[in-house]
Amino acid sequence: MTRPNGSAKKNNSTKKIERLLRQLLIELGENPDREGLIQTPARMAEMYEEIFGGYRMNAELEVSFSEETDAIIAKNIEFYSMCEHHMLPFYGKIHIAYIPSGKVFGISKLARLVEKYARRMQIQERLTKQIADEIIRTDIKGVLVIAEAEHLCMKMRGVKNDSLIVTVCHRGIMEEQRQLRDQVLSLIYASKPEMRSV
Repeated sequence: MTRPNGSAKKNNSTKKIERLLRQLLIELGENPDREGLIQTPARMAEMYEEIFGGYRMNAELEVSFSEETDAIIAKNIEFYSMCEHHMLPFYGKIHIAYIPSGKVFGISKLARLVEKYARRMQIQERLTKQIADEIIRTDIKGVLVIAEAEHLCMKMRGVKNDSLIVTVCHRGIMEEQRQLRDQVLSLIYASKPEMRSV
């Protein structure tokens, strides 16, 4: 059901999250009834519904089309996720290359697959593997997934380091044939010569 302003009607889970966030503000020493914070628990609860929506998503990889081609590469799929250790965002880009077997995915489905796993409590290593594992379970020959991300848990706290984290996962013939993997990597990183082989 949709309200007149376009927002979805709150379910019991959202209301409970709102109450918990209000209590969190109190525990942090804030006054949740002051002007700047009075709607903050409700806004945050709605935000969490959105950014953790991956638990309820279907990537729809079954939507595919008969086509013969050697390789498909989707570069620079943007993603935003939440680190499960500190509940701070990490974000970046994911590159997916797969070798089809007579069928190709609809072009939006790989981006939807990234959202399915990014929009939940995550670590980057698992995110990369989950994407590769779901793709290889379809009727394809091989897949390579690379995730590049910046982590606010490293930028805002702890070591306060501005590094870029890269994780890689390959399955099927992408794992078995290094020459093929290197050819695909050269296409992905044509403008990024710093990473030549993984």
